[in-house]
Amino acid sequence: MASIFSKFFSMLSGGGAEPKAEAKLEPQDHAGCRIFAEPMREGAQIRLAGRIEKDVDGKTLVRTFVRADMFTTMEDAVDCTFRKGRQIIDQNGASLFGDGQENRPA
Repeated sequence: MASIFSKFFSMLSGGGAEPKAEAKLEPQDHAGCRIFAEPMREGAQIRLAGRIEKDVDGKTLVRTFVRADMFTTMEDAVDCTFRKGRQIIDQNGASLFGDGQENRPA
């Protein structure tokens, strides 16, 4: 009986919720870029966050993004992060990496 309560309180504090989902995720390729899902746990919720990388002239340029969207499951956060990354790439086109800066917010 005690183990049931232990598991319950562990899940409430975020300690036992979806440990496999937070493992390193494989990036998705889109329009010559790599999208990495890096959702951020905030209490019992998960914030949409990620980065977009592109190799240009031998350098890897990185654009990070964090949005206000919050999710209750890691799977939903990851799915929406990849969708948002594709949207950022499609909306910005070449200008996303046009300034040549190595690292900046998208």
